[in-house]
Amino acid sequence: MTGARTSKVSWHLASLVAQREFTSRVMTKAYAISTAVMVAILVGGQIVYAMASGDEDPTAIGTTGDDRALVVAIKQSAKALGHDVEIRAQGSESKARDRVKDGELDVAVIGHEDGSVDAVSQDELDSELESILQAAGKQVALEKALVAQDVDADRLAADVERASIDVDVLDPDDPDKGQRVALAYIAVLLLFFTVYLYGLYVAMGVVEEKSSRVVELLLSTIKPLELLVGKVIGIGAVGLMQVVVFGGAALATGLATDVVTIGSTAIAVFAASILWYVLGFAFFAVLYAALGSLVSRQEDVNNATMPLSILAFAIFFAAQASLSTPDSGWIETLSWIPPFSATLMPLRIAAGVTDPLQVVGTVIIMLVATAVTAVFAARIYESSVLNTGGRQSLRGALSRSR
Repeated sequence: MTGARTSKVSWHLASLVAQREFTSRVMTKAYAISTAVMVAILVGGQIVYAMASGDEDPTAIGTTGDDRALVVAIKQSAKALGHDVEIRAQGSESKARDRVKDGELDVAVIGHEDGSVDAVSQDELDSELESILQAAGKQVALEKALVAQDVDADRLAADVERASIDVDVLDPDDPDKGQRVALAYIAVLLLFFTVYLYGLYVAMGVVEEKSSRVVELLLSTIKPLELLVGKVIGIGAVGLMQVVVFGGAALATGLATDVVTIGSTAIAVFAASILWYVLGFAFFAVLYAALGSLVSRQEDVNNATMPLSILAFAIFFAAQASLSTPDSGWIETLSWIPPFSATLMPLRIAAGVTDPLQVVGTVIIMLVATAVTAVFAARIYESSVLNTGGRQSLRGALSRSR
């Protein structure tokens, strides 16, 4: 009997229900305010981060005299350590000391006639800057000693350079690993909270219609399955809009402020998040609607949907645990299993450890699993949505649907 009823679904009527669900939620002040606030946080947070982590001013180093060898040695030492310095020639030692006191110079390097060098600073030198100056001083002293002993310093340096050891790294660090992990984490958070929150909204909407007897009026003109499909599509579209707005705003701001420098990966993660939101929401939403139809009071919704909530949090924690090792065997295996693939696949795409075959394969498996779940949920929903008595058992709902 259920099969006969579900085989003739009017998509026009289902679309009308979806339109009602979508507009009734999107047009509320709460939705507009919460969306605007979240976008402001995402955009503002990245702008503040970009400003706080912007390029630091180079270290200002003042020199006295005309010791070009010392200036060159300081620049070479700073470059080797990745430290940005700016050399400023000072007319005299007293002038250099005054500018250090005034904060115009970070340190003054003062050379003396006997070849010794002093470094003058207002506060203690940081270890890296001190290492740069020490290395530069030793380099200059070595070159002077070589010249005094009639040694060709350039030829000696060339011989030493040829004797250097070339390092062959078998497993080099990924310079973009930090950004990949951050993208993966954001994708997991976005998917988990939107799927969980809007799935719960589906269950609450079903119970609200049951308790107010609105469902009886609706089902006098449309079929239960049409109401179920329309509700899932409508509420899902509300969540999808937020996913697109949040993700799009975060992506655009990140690329504009150079907080995100791996543009192609970020765009792929954004596209994957949209795809897996649709698949994950469809899987959970039909089950939330089915379990929500078993009760008639809002206070019973959480208890009725507790198994789904536990599953949702299990998926979230699995994704959390895999952030540092997205290429591990157990994560790859779990990412093939619905609904874990809804969060694990965007994570693996962000980490760059998946391939097109796995993406297509997991999508197909998720579609099949969602279709099977939808048939199961439709049977429960159709047999329970008009029952406004006490809480029903899942077994009883399935037995009545046969």
